[in-house]
Amino acid sequence: MKLVSWNVNGLRACVNKGFYDYFKETEADIFCIQETKLQEGQISLDLDGEYFQFWNYAEKKGYSGTAIITKLKPLSAWYGLEEDYEPEGRIITLEFDSFYLVTVYTPNAKRDLSRLEYRLEWEDRFRSYLQQLDSRKPVIVCGDLNVAHREIDLKNPKSNQNNSGFTPEEREKMTRLLDAGFIDSFRYFYPEQRDAYTWWSYMPKVRERNIGWRIDYFLVSSRLDSSLMDAGIDCHITGSDHCPVFLKIAVKNG
Repeated sequence: MKLVSWNVNGLRACVNKGFYDYFKETEADIFCIQETKLQEGQISLDLDGEYFQFWNYAEKKGYSGTAIITKLKPLSAWYGLEEDYEPEGRIITLEFDSFYLVTVYTPNAKRDLSRLEYRLEWEDRFRSYLQQLDSRKPVIVCGDLNVAHREIDLKNPKSNQNNSGFTPEEREKMTRLLDAGFIDSFRYFYPEQRDAYTWWSYMPKVRERNIGWRIDYFLVSSRLDSSLMDAGIDCHITGSDHCPVFLKIAVKNG
């Protein structure tokens, strides 16, 4: 099974920048999207084949939002953490026969860290939610987690020590999530690979010089380690300030 995750930073804009070409080329069984920046009815995807589509729209227009497009029919779908509701459209959970799939767009602490306290509280609730799911069946989590976990995960760690996405507090929350029984699939296969990034600033020449951050992930329940086949970053794909990431895993559905 192949899964793809991509923060498109505006799906309507990304559709005009090669989204369909990549969607067809990658031939994913499940394709997860973050930061759709859509309201219901603002787009109708022209996809070849039969897919089930799940959308979580933010109440605020042009903001956040997630989606999952899947060839596999889930047993159920819901949105948010404690309730089947998420005002910022950040989470979708699908239940399949042998696993849960969660796509997430983690809140940004903001440049001035004005949302850091909220972000940290949200991280605790999100970790608890994943642990509850994991107690019932294995979990695959993907999306923009808005944190570079280790120094190897961004180009300039020293100059970013206390910047949003690389504060000690955010990194510690990521450590706690992994310690709760999850694997960073990319680092599972490539523990010391450098210059592997998924996000670049729009500032001139930044992407060309590969001055980036790895903040998009596929995490899996630790007991799925023997099912992992590959994980990677399609850094050659443009159309957003993020690039897609993928996971290949031997799990059954039905």
